[in-house]
Amino acid sequence: MYYEYLQSHMGIKPHVASFVEQTEAELAPLFAAADSVAALNQLKILNAMQKSRLSDTHFSSSTGYGYHDEGREVLESIFANIFEAEAALVRPQLISGTHALSAALFGNLRPGDMLFSPVGKPYDTLESVIGIRPTSGSLAEYGISYSQTELTENSDPDYDAIIAALADKPKMATIQRSKGYSWRKSFSPNEINSIISCIRNHSPQTIILVDNCYGEFVSTEEPVKADLLAGSLIKNPGGGIAPGGGYVVGKQKYVEAAAERLTAPGLGSAVGPTLGMSRTLIQGLFMAPQTVCAAVKGAILAAAVFEKAGFSVAPAPGDPRSDIVQAIKLGTPENVLAFCRGIQKAAPVDSFVTPEPAPMPGYSHGVVMAGGTFIQGSSIELSADAPMREPYIVYFQGGITDAHSRTGVVFALNELKFR
Repeated sequence: MYYEYLQSHMGIKPHVASFVEQTEAELAPLFAAADSVAALNQLKILNAMQKSRLSDTHFSSSTGYGYHDEGREVLESIFANIFEAEAALVRPQLISGTHALSAALFGNLRPGDMLFSPVGKPYDTLESVIGIRPTSGSLAEYGISYSQTELTENSDPDYDAIIAALADKPKMATIQRSKGYSWRKSFSPNEINSIISCIRNHSPQTIILVDNCYGEFVSTEEPVKADLLAGSLIKNPGGGIAPGGGYVVGKQKYVEAAAERLTAPGLGSAVGPTLGMSRTLIQGLFMAPQTVCAAVKGAILAAAVFEKAGFSVAPAPGDPRSDIVQAIKLGTPENVLAFCRGIQKAAPVDSFVTPEPAPMPGYSHGVVMAGGTFIQGSSIELSADAPMREPYIVYFQGGITDAHSRTGVVFALNELKFR
């Protein structure tokens, strides 16, 4: 019925619908494995909420300074429990994952310190924060230096190079879990923990920050050995419901340092109104495992469909997954734009809009973004984006239901005029 309706009411070509339907049928074992991950993560979140004695009284709003906001305190207790952390900062005032990471970096680094990345260049928007791309107010302007080691040809950490770099005793190391705008694998929690162990062995005083964006609840483990984890609530942990916000979790003193960067020295985590968002943030977290599972299934389907259609994909359909992002190497700008048109046509919001490349704050290249989302910029909802540069890779993610994730794949393939 689903595929027939696509053809009769939504303009999908019969051979496209048939191709995706046949491919989907082959993926049942992979979908079942994703369901099992979601079920376990659902139990972990339920257990954390019960341990924190969540009550409907915690859904009350706070304004102004937000002193003694019990809902905020319980939400942060739940996050700390899930990520096995000493403390958590979960705030609607954190605008994005980049903002959460920025608060953690600026809060814990001082002039003369060094920041080190053992996994190559970070995501584009962090280049401005660090000062790789000269920007007013960057870490570089505050006298904080930066170094990185490149990954091997197989996208693995180069441990010999990392050990050599650690001789400089960097104050902080940052590890990006997701591939970002690059053609590499995303790192699993176990792989991240191996990098962390290497750093601990050779530079034990280095603070370790993990950019956890796009990775939460994709697997049954999180990189909890880090000193800090940071991410966005309009990605995985918001469940497609959170209207905004971000989080930083980890050791108490480092989290509080990030809080003092967010608010002010001496105020830190003691202030910050929830403005009526507590229930939405908590409910979004509760929904997150199933929402992430839908996105993972969509990514698996996209990988299988576009690989069979002749494109290179990363990861491959059966590869272990560490985030919700599916990279597809489309080869030409025309293919990228066609793919993004398909995703936009599959959207519930602004389906009539045609995505075009445009300059974006924090990016060095024009970027095309497709995503008619209920929450502006939400990438746990069905979306796709691509920097307009060779080799013309599109990054597909999200879909808060199984059916919508699948629909995005169908529309994208249909728009590419697949034969």
